[in-house]
Amino acid sequence: MNEAFVVRDLYPVLPELVLAVGAMALLMLGAFQERAATAINWLAILLLIAAGAVIFWLPAERLEAFGGSFVLEPYARFLKLLALTGSATAILMSLDYLAREGQNRFEYPILILLSTAGMLMLISAGDLIALYLGLELMSLSLYVVAAINRDSVRSTEAGLKYFVLGALSSGMLLYGASLVYGFTGTVSFAGIAKASANGGLGLIFGLVFLFAGFCFKVSAVPFHMWTPDVYEGAPTPITAFFAAAPKVAGIAMFMRVAIDAFPDIVPQWQQIVVFVSIASMVLGAFAAIGQRNIKRLMAYSSIGHMGFALVGLAAGTPEGVQGVLVYMAIYVAMTLGTFACILSMRRDGRMVEEIGDLAGLARTNPTMAFFLAMLLFSLAGIPPLAGFFAKFYVFLAAIKAGLFALAVIGVLASVVGAYYYLAIIKIMYFDEPAKPFEPMPYQLKAVLAVSGLFNLLFFVYPGPLVEAANAAAKSLF
Repeated sequence: MNEAFVVRDLYPVLPELVLAVGAMALLMLGAFQERAATAINWLAILLLIAAGAVIFWLPAERLEAFGGSFVLEPYARFLKLLALTGSATAILMSLDYLAREGQNRFEYPILILLSTAGMLMLISAGDLIALYLGLELMSLSLYVVAAINRDSVRSTEAGLKYFVLGALSSGMLLYGASLVYGFTGTVSFAGIAKASANGGLGLIFGLVFLFAGFCFKVSAVPFHMWTPDVYEGAPTPITAFFAAAPKVAGIAMFMRVAIDAFPDIVPQWQQIVVFVSIASMVLGAFAAIGQRNIKRLMAYSSIGHMGFALVGLAAGTPEGVQGVLVYMAIYVAMTLGTFACILSMRRDGRMVEEIGDLAGLARTNPTMAFFLAMLLFSLAGIPPLAGFFAKFYVFLAAIKAGLFALAVIGVLASVVGAYYYLAIIKIMYFDEPAKPFEPMPYQLKAVLAVSGLFNLLFFVYPGPLVEAANAAAKSLF
């Protein structure tokens, strides 16, 4: 009887166990079979798909493990599937790059698997200790992956910057967690929610430090300083991974802590989120204008997009959370598609990263130019593409919550941000053609086709994603 109970108790943790045990098995395979790197990449993708299948297989009701430290409900399922999709696509997109650059090391997919296991744990965390364990498992793998190209000074510098600033942010988050524990006497979100009804200055201090740590992880202003350097310095497929999956986990953690642990002091944390959101949107819009390197431009773009996503959280309502979930799903699709194009920017056997290298792409590769233009229009939020609906849902939630100024500033920041996306489209369609790029590998073609068509055709049938996000948002309240 006791044994059966233990096995059932582990049901919610099965996806994480699949990834962790699978990563250890692949590590053994890589250690004993030096030439197995390509096979390990494919096996890692299969493991991520298997973890997603397990999430579908588990019963639909709310499940808890380890005394409520670990929670699996529709909210966690939605975001876990999104994070797994981002990680699997990132590995798929890196296959050709790693082979051509001579960096086909078996450690790379294993580190992504371990990082993804940390993300899944983070998304399901029901108390501060589980949250910190998930966060560190995710982050430690990310630090190593950023510096995986040991022969490149830029990659090593990116990893070191990320590690030093990441350690600082983890310290702030831990200090905030210890203050919250000190003033509430509990680490569980349900317990903190009960104790936080009385408020108190000490608890607010703890909340501010917690949110500072979260802002770093989602690269929101004022803790965004690492993002452009790490995006530019890390190998391009790893930048694509950073821009997608860890952002999903970071936003998931931000929302769960704000809404699960501090539901009775919404006005206090709402001020922080509104400030961070406005600052991120404005900085993302203006700082990207002068960029010449497309990876740095995508870094500022992602800072801006995290600001837009936080507009939904600032509302603090189920509609707001639904808006954020729709936003993150569309954001991941847009970002991965754009990075599939950036990974195709290869000329004379080496990668090129300057925006000027896209000159005249419409004449040398019209299909890639069309899809990239559609993705950039979508990132700018131009209707009827998916990116427009992403912004529409978060702004609508903010207006319903009475945050009119936030919504207006968001729309104005979108207009400014549209300038630098349109500038790239102008270079592709109206400038004199540069030397054509090398042919696009089939993996990147597949990713670009799927994400491009999703963005183009989302308005035809948005129902399934919106309804899934609605069910997920309601399960958090």
